[in-house]
Amino acid sequence: MEGYIQYKYFSEIDLTDSFFDSLRDDYPGFEDWFVRKFQEKAYIMYNPQRKLEAFLYLKMENGPIQDVTPSIPAGRVLKIGTMKINPHGTRLGERFIKRALDVAISEGAEGIYVTVFSKHETLINLFIKYGFFQRSTKESVSGTELVLWKSLTEKQNNILLDFPRISQRGRRKHILSIFPEFHTRLFPDSILRNERFDILEDVSHTNSIHKVFISAAPVSGLRPGDIIVIYRTSDKQGPAKYRSVATSICVVEEIKSKQSFKDAESFIDYCDKYSVYTSEELQGIYLERKRHYVIKMVYNIALRKRLTRGKLIEELGIESDRWTFFEITDNQFDSILQAGDAHESLVID
Repeated sequence: MEGYIQYKYFSEIDLTDSFFDSLRDDYPGFEDWFVRKFQEKAYIMYNPQRKLEAFLYLKMENGPIQDVTPSIPAGRVLKIGTMKINPHGTRLGERFIKRALDVAISEGAEGIYVTVFSKHETLINLFIKYGFFQRSTKESVSGTELVLWKSLTEKQNNILLDFPRISQRGRRKHILSIFPEFHTRLFPDSILRNERFDILEDVSHTNSIHKVFISAAPVSGLRPGDIIVIYRTSDKQGPAKYRSVATSICVVEEIKSKQSFKDAESFIDYCDKYSVYTSEELQGIYLERKRHYVIKMVYNIALRKRLTRGKLIEELGIESDRWTFFEITDNQFDSILQAGDAHESLVID
């Protein structure tokens, strides 16, 4: 099925797809390597024509990494063995970097690395944006590649460089509700088991690590670094006690009032790439008299266990007169992380 990430054996993937032409050109012996991996798996995505748009092969290794100069003294690490994305303006690269980082965290890796030719500047800059840096070089029959490394144990004190890990010390925590139709498209890795995968389109707001949410709730007091627990409201198929759930953790990058934009064009330009709304819907929101706030945030954690409103109230002691938006305590946030089965290594402090 096109439009969402699949995990398939190499033997199930069509090596003759023209998608692999550039890899064949860059790496002599690529086809032989691919065939030898027939029993291993890779993450892929198809377009509506059933042609590949993305390919990601990951491999856990036990360090140190000695086939690079200088060597990297590390223990358990994740190598991005092969990653290729067809660029077409949907930020698909961000989605696959997030997938690689999620796997690294789940496998207990202390770092993650990738080798890439210097000519792939766009891809290199994307990795650098999320905390990778050139640590070494690697020589092979294919030429000289840069070795980009990201530590998952060191702290950079930066929302993006530390991604997907979060720093919670001294940060305020909030619960923010989102309607189901918006939640599914914004947070694809937090999809519920009863939701359809085919609504997750290959579009910017689904793929991006960054999310823009427009809220009429009183969120003006939010500031960069604040932590948000995303709460998907009921789908009306049953009582909210059982159907409304906390699913994800995000960190605020920026918050703006609608009135801070000089005109509709600047408002649409800011929101369009990262929100679920069409340009026409954004135009309508801008023209409404209702006061709106634009929250730009980073999508850090998809809770492995969804927490219903009933569980939040009865077991975690979290209650509010209105579940639209409210602040929670450090202890309540810790209890959400624990009950939601979030990986401990995702929280820096």
